This record gives sequence, structure tokens and C-alpha cells, in this order.
Amino acid sequence: MLLQFETVSEATPGAKWARCFSSVWPSYRAWFLGEGEGARTDVRASRALLSRHMPELVETYERVCELAGGDDVSSRFLSMVDPPKYLAGCSQLAWTGAEPALIRNYDFSPSLFEGVMMRTEWVRPVIGVSECTWGLLDGMNADGLAVCLAFGGRRIVGKGFGIPLVVRYLLETCSTVAEACERLRSLPVHMAFSLTMLDASRQCATVHLSPDRDPVVTSDATCTNHQLGPEWIEHAIASRSVERKTRLDSLLNDPSQDRAALIRKFLRRPLLNDNYTGTGGTLYTAVYDPLAGALEVVWPSQHITIGFHEFEERMINVNLSTSGQQTPAAI
Repeated sequence: MLLQFETVSEATPGAKWARCFSSVWPSYRAWFLGEGEGARTDVRASRALLSRHMPELVETYERVCELAGGDDVSSRFLSMVDPPKYLAGCSQLAWTGAEPALIRNYDFSPSLFEGVMMRTEWVRPVIGVSECTWGLLDGMNADGLAVCLAFGGRRIVGKGFGIPLVVRYLLETCSTVAEACERLRSLPVHMAFSLTMLDASRQCATVHLSPDRDPVVTSDATCTNHQLGPEWIEHAIASRSVERKTRLDSLLNDPSQDRAALIRKFLRRPLLNDNYTGTGGTLYTAVYDPLAGALEVVWPSQHITIGFHEFEERMINVNLSTSGQQTPAAI
């Protein structure tokens, strides 16, 4: 199975962003309206919530709405207020050793993946992997703060922002893990997700977010797809969340490991999921280096590096069907 990735550099939303949006908007529109238009929050309430909680992004929001055509449905979608529910399997680790890095596997359906890695300068310079066209699955800013998301393994759905925009907002407005943790205390989220973070001073945290309870800030450097413990047991078993978390913790506590060795472990089971014909497999391994200001994206057969100072725009084709090394297991 071939998956195409693209690296895009555009300081402010313009023709490149509009092209990326138009290529995925039909699929996103169908997803956004899948439960009926009435199930989605109206545009006035969506704009109001964005203005209240993320005022620094309002100007960019207005710009992307304009580029998207300015219609009601796309404007509601782009607010990322109360979107439809979604799940993503992830394994993530904040390494604070000699070569600090935030390392993560992103597991999802290849057919629903944008495949765009973008460098922007909206509020401050940010590089990351795009989701919902202006949110991020993971990313890092020029101050060295890196953030990645993982589904939290709870069925609860409430009122608030889709997590990709939360990741984007933290990177646009915060320089350190401490600042990001404080910022999260006032942001409503619509589903249970966990954010693992690392900054240039080697401070790390994992914050568990849910719409029905206050954020839980922990010093955990590892995270998979449950929060304080497995709550959606069937999902935890199917996704092997506890097994993956146990593996990450053992690697973190192994004095023989270094960053290069850790990355190799992310390309193997149980951290790698090669069930691309199921609900989703590992689409990429991201390695964010807060000291070098660089993102390395790794697959078993190849890798690329992009950064704030050196960023080459190009297309990358990855053969996922041959990248797995062992027998598939379902998520």
C-alpha cells in the first residue's frame, strides 16, 4: 500500500494551504456532516468559543475560512468546535537523555490521512503533521516545545475543541511545558485525549484531557491509549494499549538505550502496528529534536528530516504494505 506524504512551507495561509484544503475537503465534509448538519454546532457559537479561548488564532481562522470559500459548513468545520468523534492509536515517549527527543508512532487509517507536514509562521514558527487542515497531530515550535496527541481510551464525548486544534494552539502560544500545562487548564475538549510534551530544557509531561473532568497533569514520559488506567476495556485489549505502555516504560528505564536505539524499537512490534488492512496501522514515526529544531520522520525503509532552518518541499512515497516486519494484529 502506497502512502504519499508532502512537505509544505508557507508562512501564512495562502495558495498552498488552499490547495491542500481543497484536496481533502470532500472527505472531511462527508465526515463532518455524517451525523446530519443539525448535529454540528452553528457557526456563530463556534466563532464565539474560538474567540473566547483561542483569541490568538482568530485572525488565522478568518483567513483559512476565506480561503476555504467562506461558506457556513467549512467555517464550522474549521472552528473545530464539537466535531464528530474519532479515534487514533498512538505510542509516544519523551526522551530526556543526551539527545532529547519526543518520539511517537501515529496509528490511523491510511485512507483518512492528510499526509502533509507543514512549516508555518502564524503566531510563531511551527513545524508539524497536519490534521483537519490547520490543526496538528504532532508538532514543535521554534522555542523547542514539542507536543503529540493520543486517544485517551474513554467513550465520553462532550462539548469543546477537537484535539488537533489544541495541539496547534499550544505550539502557537507557549514556549515551555509548564506554560502549556497551565494553558490546558482552561481549554474545553470534546473527547478524551492525552498530550505528551517535551521542551528545550528537557522538561516533559503527559496531560490527560477529558470533557467531563479537569486536566490531569502527570510527569509521565510515556503514553499510549489509556489515561489513568484502562476504562474502555475492549478498546484497550484490541489496541494492546497496556502492552505498548509497558514496553515504553521498560525502554525508558533501560540504561542501555539511547535515542537511536529507541527509534529502532518504535519500528518493531509491539509499538509498530502493520495492520493496514484493518482499522489502521502505523503511518509514521516522528522524532522531534527540541535542541536542533528538527523533525525526523521515519519508516522502516526510509526517513526524511525537516527543520526550521532547512526545509525542502517535496513528495515522499512510502510503501506501507512492505514496511511491517511481523504478523499483523488488529486495532
